[in-house]
Amino acid sequence: MSDSTSAAPVVLDLWCELQCPDCHRALDDVHALRARYGDRLDIRLRHFPLEKHKHAYAAAQAAEEAAAQGGDWPYIEAVLARTEELARTGEPLLIEAARELGLDAEEFDTALIDGRHLLIVDADQAEGKAIGVTGTPTYVIGGELLDGGKSQEGLRERIEEIADRLLAAQA
Repeated sequence: MSDSTSAAPVVLDLWCELQCPDCHRALDDVHALRARYGDRLDIRLRHFPLEKHKHAYAAAQAAEEAAAQGGDWPYIEAVLARTEELARTGEPLLIEAARELGLDAEEFDTALIDGRHLLIVDADQAEGKAIGVTGTPTYVIGGELLDGGKSQEGLRERIEEIADRLLAAQA
């Protein structure tokens, strides 16, 4: 008899900020992890806008609007690829990125004005602070917090070790 139900994916929370150059560099690890694990690893973006980055809070809200429109990761990656430009131009870049991806840019503008995604961003940030997130990127997998804000050296390998252990335990 074979079990046709698949195990739940292992969850990797990525505490990120879309104006953070280190988070942009962390995308290489995200791509490698997706390539290795596919749908066995659920990589969830969690918002942790830092005060030192003026447009990070708006960018987090924009990412939530992208998710509402079904374009979360393409949008996240598009904005992270332009962290320096975001620092210079702010919200117009967030709207432009949405338009370039074929998302409803007018709705992005409205979402940033009406604050419909504020609670999600605030909840993520509060949870991050509660579990000890101090910078970005920070990963949480299997209850272990891995701080990539100080150094990303060896983090992907550590994430893979934990993911492999958790997936083996499900087998």
